[in-house]
Order: sequence, then structure tokens, then C-alpha cells
Amino acid sequence: MSTVNALSGLTAAANGTTATSKKKSLGQDEFLKLMTTQMTHQDPTKPMDNAQFLSQMAQFGTVSGIQDLQQSFKDFSASISSDQALQAAGLVGRSVSVSTDQGVLTAGGEVKGTVDLPASSSNVNLKILDSVTGDVIKTQSLGEHSAGPMAFSWNGTNDNGNFASPGVYKVQLETNVDGVNTVLKPDIQSRVESVSMGSGNKGVQVNLSGLGAVNFNQIKQIL
Repeated sequence: MSTVNALSGLTAAANGTTATSKKKSLGQDEFLKLMTTQMTHQDPTKPMDNAQFLSQMAQFGTVSGIQDLQQSFKDFSASISSDQALQAAGLVGRSVSVSTDQGVLTAGGEVKGTVDLPASSSNVNLKILDSVTGDVIKTQSLGEHSAGPMAFSWNGTNDNGNFASPGVYKVQLETNVDGVNTVLKPDIQSRVESVSMGSGNKGVQVNLSGLGAVNFNQIKQIL
């Protein structure tokens, strides 16, 4: 029996192949049987090199190890997602701080947030803009502040002293840093309405009132 024929016969037997059905993967047991038969039926005049045999064993072991590692990561990822879903579910009805430049003004309410100042400033300006037209609704001086987190709020009145209509507004904070006018990215307080499991790489998402969905890991603080 030639080596080729022996290997072909063993492969078919080990994998349970028939003319109509074939196994799509080669397991460890089948691989070892194949290697044993290959050594048994090798050409005596051209014996299999030991280094080649060890190399094939190492390659199979590496592939098997990678597959096990991938499965472990999948299980770990599923565990994290489940834990995040439980934590996120407990946020429904509560307020959270999220990095965004949009805030929701409710009837009789106000927009609150914080901003991190990179350096001390003699004056920080708060601007509220119409999210659709970009028109400035309110300009407010917040005064002098030292470097670090700074809280701010908008009571809903415009520059004329009248209350603005409830809705979504753009929040913009500006200050002078080393002689350069700098726009800062605020963290705005928003209310969590519901939680959803995102598809693909989105993971767990929280749905904020008036602002839509954001990833769970975008939440800066639970209030």
C-alpha cells in the first residue's frame, strides 16, 4: 500500500466520510491517527524527518490553542455584556452625566452639566444655541474659575429674559487658554428612559430622554 492511499483511506475513516456526507473539521484524535498511519506507511527509503513531524504537531497544537483562546474570549465578552446589561437596567429613571454638546430643556426645568477647565480662566462663557438653526439663544458669563471641573446650569431663559420653548439645545462653553479662544466639551446631565442591547460592536446602550441612544461606557457619572 502506498503512503498516499493509506492516508486517503485513514482520512475517510477518521472523519466518517461517505460519498454524500463529509466532516468539515479535523479533530485532535483524527489528526493523531493520521500522523501515526503516515509514519507506519512511510517509504522506508525516504523516512519522515523528525523535525517535520514535530513541526506538524506544533502547528496543530497552535491552531487548537488559538481556537480555545477565541472561545474563552467570546465567553468572557458575553459575561461582561450581561453584567453591563444588569447595571444599565438599574439606571432607568435616573440621571447620568454624558459627554455631549446637547441638552434637553423641559418645561419649567433647566440644563445642567460640568466642564473640565484645562487651566485657570478669568472668564468662562456659556452659549446656548438652537440645535437646528444654530442661532444663539443665550450668552452667559460664568466668571473666573480655577483649573479643574466646573459646574454650570441654564435656567431656560433667553437673552430677552423670556423662557425658551422646551426642546433640545446645543451647549457651548468657551474660555481663553494661553491667549487662544478655546471651545470646551461639556458633560451634560440627562435622564435615562430605557436600556437596549445593541447589535454588532455597539454593546449595551442607554436611551436618553430627547437625545437618543449612547453606549453604556460613555456614561461619565451616575447622579
